Amino acid sequence: MASETSPPRAAPGQGGDWRAGGSQCGPRSPSQVTCTSLPPGRTMIQPAPRLSVPAALALGSAALGAAFATGLFLGRRCHPWRSRREKRLLPPEDSPLWQYLLSRSMREHPALRSLRLLTLEQPQGDSMMTCEQAQLLANLARLIKAKKALDLGTFTGYSALALALALPPAGRVVTCEVNPGPPELGRPLWRQAEEEHKIDLRLKPALETLDELLAAGEAGTFDMAVVDADKENCTAYYERCLQLLRPGGVLAVLRVLWRGEVLQPQPRDTEAQCVRNLNERILRDARVHISLLPLGDGLTLAFKI
Repeated sequence: MASETSPPRAAPGQGGDWRAGGSQCGPRSPSQVTCTSLPPGRTMIQPAPRLSVPAALALGSAALGAAFATGLFLGRRCHPWRSRREKRLLPPEDSPLWQYLLSRSMREHPALRSLRLLTLEQPQGDSMMTCEQAQLLANLARLIKAKKALDLGTFTGYSALALALALPPAGRVVTCEVNPGPPELGRPLWRQAEEEHKIDLRLKPALETLDELLAAGEAGTFDMAVVDADKENCTAYYERCLQLLRPGGVLAVLRVLWRGEVLQPQPRDTEAQCVRNLNERILRDARVHISLLPLGDGLTLAFKI
């Protein structure tokens, strides 16, 4: 940052320079300032009036008091977490350290990267799964040798493609979406990655698909489930997915910090309240082992016992 330079100070007992030009001033005293005459047409800038020490102290005390009262008033009205509205607990995305971390860890398939960039260009694209979340879930799928996965909230299919790439050739990703438009944007990239045959897109409310899978006898047959759908139904999604998972399966829930609103949801903020309730439910759920990670807007991993 460029430093600012201040004009040279006058020696003790000497006056400053005249910004409008003219002659220099001699020594100043509280009652007298002597100057040589100025050329015609020139005016002299009058020095600012000086306050006595008691007056200056009184003025400063009044200013501090006003500032304190204003801060107290605002502090009662505005909660710190509401003004900051932090979305990340990790370093900012443009942080050199964060960029170093990604550059030394990410192995993103070219089609998956293209789909991520395409998704970010769409309305609400910034709410998608982050690349580090996708890679972590893909690695967990490989670790548990997953063959069947659930994906609630397809959007363009970024998470579905990330999972499909981690599954064996006969693997299957059942992905749920109610809007037919966004998946069609991603389909050419599913095809480019040669994974389209693994992605089973269901264009209907996710609860309907989950109930159909349970009715078809597929409880306990899925290895992994990723929930990134509407928050009003997040508890129902959690319970249905837990039934469909096998013991040892992984259930991932995204956006569980909800931009920090889970700390104190507003009375009319139904989504934040639903997320908060689900977080409390998972914490006390003896059927799973859990980890809540500060990736993206929060990622809960529940491992079915």
